[in-house]
Amino acid sequence: MADGGRRRAFIGSFTAAGGPGIVTAAVDPDSGELTVLGAVNTVPDPSYLALSPDGDTLYAVSETAEGAVAAYRVDGDEEPEPAGPPVPVDGSGPTHLGLFAGHVLTANYGSGSVTAVPVRPDGTLARSASGVLRHRGAGPHTPRQQGPHAHQVQPDPSGRWAVSVDLGTDSVRVCTLADGVPVLHRETALRPGSGPRHLAFHPDGSRAYVVNELTPSVTVCRWDAAEGVLTPLTETPVLPAAPAVDAYPSGIVTSPDGRFVWTATRGADVLSVLAVDGEKLSPVKTVPCGGHWPRALTASDGFLYVANERSGDVTWFATDPHTGVPERGGSIRVPAASCVILG
Repeated sequence: MADGGRRRAFIGSFTAAGGPGIVTAAVDPDSGELTVLGAVNTVPDPSYLALSPDGDTLYAVSETAEGAVAAYRVDGDEEPEPAGPPVPVDGSGPTHLGLFAGHVLTANYGSGSVTAVPVRPDGTLARSASGVLRHRGAGPHTPRQQGPHAHQVQPDPSGRWAVSVDLGTDSVRVCTLADGVPVLHRETALRPGSGPRHLAFHPDGSRAYVVNELTPSVTVCRWDAAEGVLTPLTETPVLPAAPAVDAYPSGIVTSPDGRFVWTATRGADVLSVLAVDGEKLSPVKTVPCGGHWPRALTASDGFLYVANERSGDVTWFATDPHTGVPERGGSIRVPAASCVILG
């Protein structure tokens, strides 16, 4: 854990494209400014990261054809130290991971599956996966939807369910764990060809917002945590006009007060601000992302942080508390940046 409550940012990158591995940066609480402290390169393509609830352990996918997940110890200003060898996920191309019910779950894009790896009491990982849920299905968009492509997995706010977003099947799956094996509870179909990529919950847990990669839009859903039921309601464009090129929206986050939703769109190199209006979203503004190909973003303490993959930087923005509009503050160089999280 960071000494004296100081904030840290952890940045994933694609080592196959020249990325440095996992970068650690100090966070200035007043300006949002990032200062690189160091990097560790022990697994290939640590494209997505997650912190344990106590902040002492960092987990990373290895987004390769073989697919693995790794754990690291976090201690103050020191670079994260590997906490055991990488664990195979029995799936290809893991792109995302989340902590759920004493396990790390990985969303495996290549194989279209979700894997569970047990977490030991000390935060390290078991030597092998405890189970895999293999998705089934396809979509109308060729060739992106010839089969399932799990792109994200995370717990719901109640902690009772895990949800996985599948771009290839135009659906979101609600799951539980049974003896360490992911088990399907319910699958919710979204609009055919939309290509859902990532999901963010409203802070009150009543709604979920799904950003679609194959069409530049967000699907607003009602979330019933008691029954584990996701119900699509409306769909809102994230761009003010039809894009001249493929848009490929990527990340989505909600503001801590629940008033705004922010998305990133790679083809247009923009961030979009959407105001929450009950069970609808209203477009507010789009602004430049500060680089090229914004792959992921996160929100913390009045700031947005964007990992711009192709320009190789992480940019921070101050967000207006009244309008939600981001104002660029600065950036740091991180080649092939793929995600940024704060702890």
